[in-house]
Amino acid sequence: MSAQKPDQLSVQARRGTARGKGVLPALVLSVLAFSLVQTSVVPILPTLQKDLHVAGSGITWLMTANLLSAAVFTPLLARIGDLRGRKPVLVIAIAGVLAGGVLGGIGGSFQLLLLARVLAGTGGAILPLAVAVVRDELPREKVTGGVALISASLGIGSGLGLVATGAVVQHFDYQAVFWMGAVLAAIAFALVLLLVPHDPVTAEGKADPAGALLLAGWLSAFLIAVSQGNEWGWVSGRTLGLFVLAAVTLAVWIVVERRVASPLVDISMLAKPTIAVTNTAAVFVGFAMYGAFLLMSNFTQTPKAVGYGFGASVLASGWMLFPSAVGSFAAGLGGAALIKRRGPRVPLVLGGAATAVAMAVLVFVHGSPVDVVIASGLMGVGVGMAYAAMPAYINASVPVEQSGIANGMNAVLRTVGGAIGTAVVGAVLTADVKPVAPGVALPTVDAYNHSFILAAALAVLAAAVPFLVKPPTMGPATTESTESTESTPIVARDGEAVRPELAGANA
Repeated sequence: MSAQKPDQLSVQARRGTARGKGVLPALVLSVLAFSLVQTSVVPILPTLQKDLHVAGSGITWLMTANLLSAAVFTPLLARIGDLRGRKPVLVIAIAGVLAGGVLGGIGGSFQLLLLARVLAGTGGAILPLAVAVVRDELPREKVTGGVALISASLGIGSGLGLVATGAVVQHFDYQAVFWMGAVLAAIAFALVLLLVPHDPVTAEGKADPAGALLLAGWLSAFLIAVSQGNEWGWVSGRTLGLFVLAAVTLAVWIVVERRVASPLVDISMLAKPTIAVTNTAAVFVGFAMYGAFLLMSNFTQTPKAVGYGFGASVLASGWMLFPSAVGSFAAGLGGAALIKRRGPRVPLVLGGAATAVAMAVLVFVHGSPVDVVIASGLMGVGVGMAYAAMPAYINASVPVEQSGIANGMNAVLRTVGGAIGTAVVGAVLTADVKPVAPGVALPTVDAYNHSFILAAALAVLAAAVPFLVKPPTMGPATTESTESTESTPIVARDGEAVRPELAGANA
């Protein structure tokens, strides 16, 4: 492509402003809908186990199936969006969340709920697709703030899901929780249809079925092994066999992706230092966040007679964790301002540090609900900051046509980190228990303290890894670089300026 004159860019920027009206609210609501649906089932797992007459090891598949589905569909749909247009694929992803809500609302059997959770997993692709749409449709000076708000919406939706679920189950049966998600998804579906314009498709390439199958294979094997390791035993034949299968399939996937002309995932892109560091931070942040939610939810609902905990109801526990949603929202806005002024390293470091402090607080002070509220708010700030920073790293390192798949893989690795976090935290809690009634044993307070320390350690690592690479810098006029546009020619695409060295390096 040839460079365009400043007046041409001005016309494109004005067109981007006109097209961008209403886009951001639709995208934020779409991300909120998915994150709410993903976490809303967590507080009602014991209720579902009882109502559906399912064993404890079986009911956890409602979470495992959703994580697997999200991990597989996120990169696949993100790449299809890069190749065929973001809006139609975004509509498909939201439709999956809507269909999952409707099926869950009908309820009646474990098998139907399992299918509902698999369908809802398609919503994992909403975040990377939404980030790509923001890069396409919003003026350059608003991209950083838009991406930060969308990313922070993940934490906001998770917090809202816990509170809303508690409120719903106090007055209705579990099906109402799924209907709640379906209604929110339906509104998001309509808004995306009405407000998000059809984006131009400029990326070249074709489908990569072999890459998609191999990616699904190694992710499925790994996540099933991690999710079921506590139940099967970490050194059992099934668990070790799945880990070996995951490793072998991953190696084959890398070889295939390096050789095909149009890979599902560009391995050389993932190997870039900035991308690799950001994805590593994503695993650590996912571990800390999901592990923290599990820990705080279980801790607050533990009966006081055990010697700790508050015997909180699902609703009361949700309210204690609600500050995480408020913190995520505030941090998303503050993170955008920091990114524009200082680049993405500062908010990512602050995000990991705040999350670590939140967990450390609970190690030393956990005798009052106020302690959990404070820790929850700090964790929300940390997660919101980190979520705002990671897409900024990625968007500054890849061209627009790779934005969907690059952010999609980052989202997958957050999911992988979350799966590892919940499994490891679960293993720590079950390794140190004490009997409280005939046939009933609960984790000791030491088990919780060790888990809080572990989550804090992973958050510290998330804060440390950004120092391994030099971060891209952000200016007020662009999300790509602070270099002067007068001294460096730019290539324009749909109202967004991309430096030729960025585009060329990632072509």
